[in-house]
Amino acid sequence: METHLRWTRRPSRLVRLLVATLGGLSLAVGVTGYAHADPSPGDIEKQIDEKWNQIEPVIEQHNQLKIELNNNKTKQKKLEDQIAPLRAQVDAAFDRVSAFAVRQYKTGNVSKLDAMLTTGSPDTFIDQMTMLNMLAKDEQEKIKDVLATKKEYDAQKGPIDDLVAKEAEQEAALAQQETSINADIKNLQDMRLKAYGSGAGTGNLRPVACPYDYTGGPGTTAAKVACSEIGKKYVWATEGPNTFDCSGLTLYSWKQAGYTLRHYTQWQFDDTQRVSRANLKAGDLVFFYPDHHHVGLYVGGGWMVHAPNPSQPVQMKKIDEEPISGYGRVA
Repeated sequence: METHLRWTRRPSRLVRLLVATLGGLSLAVGVTGYAHADPSPGDIEKQIDEKWNQIEPVIEQHNQLKIELNNNKTKQKKLEDQIAPLRAQVDAAFDRVSAFAVRQYKTGNVSKLDAMLTTGSPDTFIDQMTMLNMLAKDEQEKIKDVLATKKEYDAQKGPIDDLVAKEAEQEAALAQQETSINADIKNLQDMRLKAYGSGAGTGNLRPVACPYDYTGGPGTTAAKVACSEIGKKYVWATEGPNTFDCSGLTLYSWKQAGYTLRHYTQWQFDDTQRVSRANLKAGDLVFFYPDHHHVGLYVGGGWMVHAPNPSQPVQMKKIDEEPISGYGRVA
């Protein structure tokens, strides 16, 4: 709970950090003169890297908050499920008392109540209220333990309800800011591809800008490394820096980004998170053939960098040119 409460004490700092970051990102796009200064792809990539380093901690905090919010919603639901049958027992007890009062009225046992209201005599009213109070006390005694348990659960659930409400508000604000962040980075990426133009490739091995998608973060770092190895020889069971096999190239690329992979395609498949094609991003691994015996590193735009075989060097290739068997995310 201490971790959760820590979150609720600092939303304003997170928001200030996000506002400052987005302000800087907007300044980079709108004031530094990209549109008319014709910056080089390297200049834009530097700006993306700088801005990503500023916003990545915020995005990671958003990820953490989403996990905490989901965990607290689970706790909230569990307590609600525990309270529901207790609430039903309490409601049933009150229903029995109410039903007794209704029966007394329908059978005429409270007919003197009308007389009391008109004559001012309290005798019948007092008698009836005494009976109802006795019944209520009896019902309360029967569900005393139920009431105690419900009170205990209510005491636990109250703070969680408050925490979930606060975290949900923070999460919504961060989600909105993250949408703006992604839009700003996309603008920089579009400018980068435009700066590369159609003549940015290096022949058949690197026909287009590499990485094709450049959005910052460890995945882009791994993609940049893979792109820098284009042209190097394929040698079985090697993992760089001078020669590679297919899983050695992905291992080496991600190692430079600070992550460890094992040198075997099936192990890399087992150690990565499954993602869909629609959600692919630079740095993801693309596996081929039913036994996953070949792997490439996705660099965006439907392109990957891979070490194909001993007769060909490391190169870019469209992922659809081989039978895909799965996609994996390292980070």
